[in-house]
Amino acid sequence: MAEGAAQPRRRTFRTFTYRGTDLEALLDLKPEQQIVLYHARARRRLTRGWQRKQRALLNKLKKAKQAAPPNEKPTAVKTHLRDMVIVPEMIGSVVGVYNGKTFNSVEIKPEMVAHYLGEFSITYKPVKHGKPGIGATNSSRFIPLK
Repeated sequence: MAEGAAQPRRRTFRTFTYRGTDLEALLDLKPEQQIVLYHARARRRLTRGWQRKQRALLNKLKKAKQAAPPNEKPTAVKTHLRDMVIVPEMIGSVVGVYNGKTFNSVEIKPEMVAHYLGEFSITYKPVKHGKPGIGATNSSRFIPLK
């Protein structure tokens, strides 16, 4: 009993896999082989090829990653490309995604592969329910306006 209490169990962390392929193998795949793993919309988008703006963003992300010191986050690269599909070579980068007003900083993680950049930068302010405003109902006439 004392022997079991002396050694705490080591925590094992779950390794990331995207549709059965681990991260290192995913990074080693050619783009044509990666596309096969994605969902239909991303597959269709990527088989048609990158446009000039998307290629420019990928190049800026690579340069920012190379310029960053080891074990540090790279500088954020600002973009309006909310419809850009996240690919494995973008993992670890920081992207400033425009939401119509400001650039929201998004750190690209492995779980974000095949999603769009716009999914991680909300464009509206969520509604806070519970406070009736002017003109909401007849009962709101009796609420003082401060």
